Amino acid sequence: MLQRSIVCLAPRVGRRVGYSALVITSGSSTSRRALSSISRRYNDLTNEKAKAAAVGPHKRDTIVPLTGDISHQNISQHHGDWVLFHPVYTPDEMRQVEVLHRDATCFSDKLAINLVKISRWGYDLVSGYKHKKIPPGEDMTLEQLRKEGYVLDDKQWLQRILFLESIAGVPGMVAATLRHLQSLRLMRRDNGWIHTCLEEAENERMHLMTFMTLRNPSIFFRAIILGAQGVFYNLFFFFYLISPRACHRFVGHLEEEAVLTYTKCIKEIEAGRVPEWSDKPAPQIAIDYWRLEPNAKMLDVIYAVRSDETTHRFVNHSLANLDAKTDVNPFALREPDMHTKGKKIAFERTEAEQYFKESRKMLQNHSD
Repeated sequence: MLQRSIVCLAPRVGRRVGYSALVITSGSSTSRRALSSISRRYNDLTNEKAKAAAVGPHKRDTIVPLTGDISHQNISQHHGDWVLFHPVYTPDEMRQVEVLHRDATCFSDKLAINLVKISRWGYDLVSGYKHKKIPPGEDMTLEQLRKEGYVLDDKQWLQRILFLESIAGVPGMVAATLRHLQSLRLMRRDNGWIHTCLEEAENERMHLMTFMTLRNPSIFFRAIILGAQGVFYNLFFFFYLISPRACHRFVGHLEEEAVLTYTKCIKEIEAGRVPEWSDKPAPQIAIDYWRLEPNAKMLDVIYAVRSDETTHRFVNHSLANLDAKTDVNPFALREPDMHTKGKKIAFERTEAEQYFKESRKMLQNHSD
């Protein structure tokens, strides 16, 4: 069983943006020394050098002064409307992602994967996504391929992505809400799960905000999203009360489909079948959020989004392998890089425990 822990505010170990909670086992003199050291290091964060070290080998946050009145609604002038931590990937990491699938091993897993299949059918129906394979030997023009439904144009891809991302931000928020209320109700710690769930929810929201800069959906499309979100939120809320494990497994399988979709999108762009995005500059919000190069393209954005979905795939399948009532979230302190998350579907419970111990050891060694 993973050990219970004390959570304290400190810089996050690992290459992630911002600061987070570090998990330290209580009771030992080493932990007390670590807490004292962490307190000193946190105070040192006013130093620019310390801040840069906490962010890692990536570009630091650029502080952009807000302009105009506080009620100004032109958000295109504002940067950094996210507050939680999120991974920032190197170009090499973004290309380590593999399309993986976890087989169902029990009734709840089979239920989760079948619900994902039903959801996928609904997503495909609404967005017009068919995922048809081009017959070998066929020599068709891009216009013919699009007409026959083998490839999507940029508007169809956006419709697909906007619908997917408007729903994908729901599970993390539901899980965080219920675990937060449970922690208050039972007056006990949550073992580090809440922040990871919140982080996932905001990360998915930032995906939506990024793609919204490319298209403003119609009233009809917004109405469909409103109805789908209302139904999905309440159903997920109800099922999370019954079985958090099955819900995290459901999200893990859902993220498998997201990785598959974005992988197809990447291949289509690289094959020249989405020429509208081939040389399209990345939105400024994406450059800020993922620390992309100033001359980044839409392809770089899709790679970054796929990497996020891979992270969610790995994290949710791993959490589904734990005991949601007693086990510590192994990702409260740090997460593996994409060389692990991109090629491995999840941590088993014993692996999660070992990873947590290694993270704690890293913290103690750094503090000493």
